[in-house]
Amino acid sequence: MTDDAYLVLVNGTGSTLGVPPSAVGDLACMDTPAVRAWLHAFGVTANSPQLRLVPPEATSAVPEDAERLPVPLGEEELSRVRHQTAPRDLARLEDELLAYRSTTDGRDALLTRALAAGVPAHRVAELTGEDLAVVEAAAR
Repeated sequence: MTDDAYLVLVNGTGSTLGVPPSAVGDLACMDTPAVRAWLHAFGVTANSPQLRLVPPEATSAVPEDAERLPVPLGEEELSRVRHQTAPRDLARLEDELLAYRSTTDGRDALLTRALAAGVPAHRVAELTGEDLAVVEAAAR
């Protein structure tokens, strides 16, 4: 696994790899000279259906022959990318975890439900702002 997210050019428009950058909202990296030059070199725009943004934990799924560019993302940007690439049922649960930050009612039940649904403990901690040890304790 790498610490960088990647912009990737995919063949065809039906790829399930990553997410189109436009689906994530504004990303600071898209306005950098390096990204603009890379897009220009391949004759694509930031809105091209061939362009995908892949979070660090999914870069192993990028085909070896795919054109790719590592891009730095801030914590909030990376969280939005991960949210967009999560399966729909987990994304809804992540929305609840984000809302959790403003409430404590049902805290333990929500943590347990998220972990049981397959949301990784580190992601639950990231979304809720809870300490990882507290989240891991909810799994027991």
